[in-house]
Amino acid sequence: MAKTESETNGPYDSSLFEGPAMRKKRDMPDGLWMRCAGCESMLYRKVVAENLEVCPQCGYHFRAGGRLRVKQLADPDTFEELFADIAPADPLEFRWAGKQYADRLRAEQAKTGDLEACLTGAAYIKGRRVALGVMDGEFLMGSMGSALGEKITLIIEEAGRRSLPLVIVCMSGGARMHEGALSLMQMAKTAAALARFDDAGGLFLSVLSDPTTGGTTASFAMLGDIIIAEPGALIGFAGQRVIANTLKAELPEGFQRAEFLKEKGFVDMIVARNDIARLIDYCKPL
Repeated sequence: MAKTESETNGPYDSSLFEGPAMRKKRDMPDGLWMRCAGCESMLYRKVVAENLEVCPQCGYHFRAGGRLRVKQLADPDTFEELFADIAPADPLEFRWAGKQYADRLRAEQAKTGDLEACLTGAAYIKGRRVALGVMDGEFLMGSMGSALGEKITLIIEEAGRRSLPLVIVCMSGGARMHEGALSLMQMAKTAAALARFDDAGGLFLSVLSDPTTGGTTASFAMLGDIIIAEPGALIGFAGQRVIANTLKAELPEGFQRAEFLKEKGFVDMIVARNDIARLIDYCKPL
């Protein structure tokens, strides 16, 4: 007796089809791909990382954390961290949105592995010894509090003592509101340290990345002998909406971007991340 269709291979007989066997679809691991905010291309994350967190299609510069920045900029295994034990305090016992500032600090420190939103030390860049400061936007958006201002001041003074050129990579949302007027005092403190460094003949290269705003822009970030900006970086003091509401006027498109600021003379040059290390060739011994 002949077998029915259902007793053999069901409604579709696999023996009638040629080609490779059907495989079970494998799950795609998370984090392999990312979308570019500039050109909206889907990018293989490993390729972006190898390109220093820059889109290989359009050149859009993604934000990079402090440790990654040091790795990208300094020669391998040459970064000697200084003042790593300086940590922020909560003298005002600040509380906002139902959360203590002290608790927020502990969470940020656990997330980044660092005590403050700034790394400072000495390193070699393209074979040249420099004093290096790198702000970390992953720690409270690189906001400037008392401890950060102290670390920036100390690395400026260290650069003077060692007769080293100074390089600071800026990334900041501005003064840290959790510390009130204490954070604002860091503007004068860092500016005064740079004035002494300049009087001694020191060379300061300021690298502005996205974003560099608020009290950081209004102090040491814009006091460099050479001010370098990454393409498309947001640079300014107050936010665009605040300025527009204050002036009651329509603002030029992109007026707080690196390209506009270079056109108006606030920035000396716009340099892609891959080429920033080469600018250390400008550094001369004191």
